[in-house]
Amino acid sequence: MLQYAALDAYTYMKKTLLSLVIAFNAVPAMAQTLTDGIMMGRGKLCTGLMYGQENWSTYWEGTLERSNQNIGTLQSQQYMWMGIYGITDRLNVIGSLPYVKNHTSGGTLHDMEGLQDFTLAAKYRFYRLDSDKGRFTAHVVGSFSTPMSNYTPDFLPLSIGLHSTNLAARVTFNYTFRQGWFVNGSSGYTYRSNVTLDRPSYFTNNTFYETNEVRMYDVFDFNVDAGYRIAKWQANLTYMQMNTLGGGDIRRQDMPFVNNMMNASRIGGVLMYYLSKPKDFAVRLTASSVIDGRNVGRSTQWMAGIFYTFHFTKTE
Repeated sequence: MLQYAALDAYTYMKKTLLSLVIAFNAVPAMAQTLTDGIMMGRGKLCTGLMYGQENWSTYWEGTLERSNQNIGTLQSQQYMWMGIYGITDRLNVIGSLPYVKNHTSGGTLHDMEGLQDFTLAAKYRFYRLDSDKGRFTAHVVGSFSTPMSNYTPDFLPLSIGLHSTNLAARVTFNYTFRQGWFVNGSSGYTYRSNVTLDRPSYFTNNTFYETNEVRMYDVFDFNVDAGYRIAKWQANLTYMQMNTLGGGDIRRQDMPFVNNMMNASRIGGVLMYYLSKPKDFAVRLTASSVIDGRNVGRSTQWMAGIFYTFHFTKTE
């Protein structure tokens, strides 16, 4: 979930989004995330836990890819709670809260861990068109995230997050064929609040600032994916791109800074299975890798989790 500069969940959302955000439900509602075209049915609550790891040993210092013996390999472990509730068939609310532990194999930097950022989102399907060949849907998402502990963002790459409060808007288009194949595209914009440091001044992007407040630049992201969803199985491949709309590069032989430009291109996949027994359980495995970036780590990530769906509305 974290890359070199602790990308936000999410990322999620992440992490921000990064980190940000993965959600599930059981048959027949299928899996759901903030970036896909699937909705939880009315009166259903899906909740569960995920565990994952992200590792990197090389990173981009600006556009230069390098290693650093003072870091060695960075390992980030994430324990994440997720919950999704269907207010109606067209309106869902989604929440998540990760606990993050970061460790480096080299140097003298000490480990950091703690609760990261709580995310609350609303997802609304505003258009649907059915045809003989399939179904087209369009969705909008609004989300809010804020730190849940007093962690510092000024100790990257060990910091567990960036400690900004975020507001994000997203639009998603999905087409699912009758045979089960689907294509999906999603794009989002994240506004990030400024952050404060535990020091009276700092130097970044060739400028000295006599203040403890740091401007955080907004983020634009998009993803496209294609896959197959039928009966108890779902599998898909995804390409994700995140661009920070400002900020400087990591200076040569220096630590990263909280408002560095952090860009990343990532490819990944999802495999999900819906259990017949015990009923209403689902398991999911995701994996992804950064293939290009700027001021981030060339990381690989995997996550696995199990979820259960409660039915508060009787089905006829």
